[in-house]
Amino acid sequence: MTALDWPEILLRLGVATLAGCAIGLNRDLHGKPIGLKTLGIVGLSTATVVLLAMQFAEPGKINDAASRVIQGILTGIGFLGAGVIVHESDRFRVRGLTSAACTFLAACLGIACGIGQWPIVGTALTLAFLILTVGNRTEHWLHRMLGGRHETQESDGPARPGSPGGN
Repeated sequence: MTALDWPEILLRLGVATLAGCAIGLNRDLHGKPIGLKTLGIVGLSTATVVLLAMQFAEPGKINDAASRVIQGILTGIGFLGAGVIVHESDRFRVRGLTSAACTFLAACLGIACGIGQWPIVGTALTLAFLILTVGNRTEHWLHRMLGGRHETQESDGPARPGSPGGN
């Protein structure tokens, strides 16, 4: 059994929480149904469970028990993500998919933080913010250039009144 020291535990749980909060802040700023607190807790909770499972593994390795914990997290997180997806039957539209994907990402980042894979956390967070920041404009531009049909409201639907809007 391996025991992590307090600074390492604080680092892993803290970064997982901050990563989830950062993604949640983006969702909050765009008026989406899931935000800073929820995704911060997703990151923290997944990192916590992974840290618990890792306590029984060899240093730097994931054993079968930890693998099953990770699989369970990724299966279960779908229920939380499904809670932010709305289907509008009268217009055949699905909204909230980006927020659901962000929920899944916050869980994955929590797992990576729990394992202590900092390059993966940093790279994934950077790419996520790149997608969340310029993805909508890029998608609109590509639809115009390639002649595709593009809805005026994205998969997450309209932003709340008074919010900056966007996907």
